[in-house]
Amino acid sequence: MPTHAENKVLPHTPEQVFDLVADVGKYPQFLPWCVAARVRSRTETEQVADLTIGFGPFRESFTSRVKMERPGLIRVSYENGPFKYLNNQWKFSEDAGGCRVDFFVDFEFRSRILQSAIGVVFNEAVRRMVNAFIKRGREVYGGQPRAKPLVAARIQTTE
Repeated sequence: MPTHAENKVLPHTPEQVFDLVADVGKYPQFLPWCVAARVRSRTETEQVADLTIGFGPFRESFTSRVKMERPGLIRVSYENGPFKYLNNQWKFSEDAGGCRVDFFVDFEFRSRILQSAIGVVFNEAVRRMVNAFIKRGREVYGGQPRAKPLVAARIQTTE
């Protein structure tokens, strides 16, 4: 099913980028198609959050568990909602240009209609989401990217 893996270097510290990704409650402020977010519970190492995504005529809510290992790793697993499965991982490491981010997402909707709809726009949707985090980093921490991505995006879509 749709899978995306990408590496980027951002001009921020791993802690700063970790904080951007871990701040799920603010996703509707900057993340395309995220129309609502509610953090049900949060500790230093884990949070459970409800997100609502909307695109076109579709609006779906789901619950995910976010495991956080500051400052190097965030793993998101699916709890409840319209997916058969959802796996998402962010790795953050020091780099001469700031922070190297390794991003991976893999999911499948239960509904064939939703799966077909996202398949048409998947690559564009992920590109916009990644760019939204880059823009948010500039807004929150300032600066322009000092380095181009280390590795071009690797996109694999299977159905």
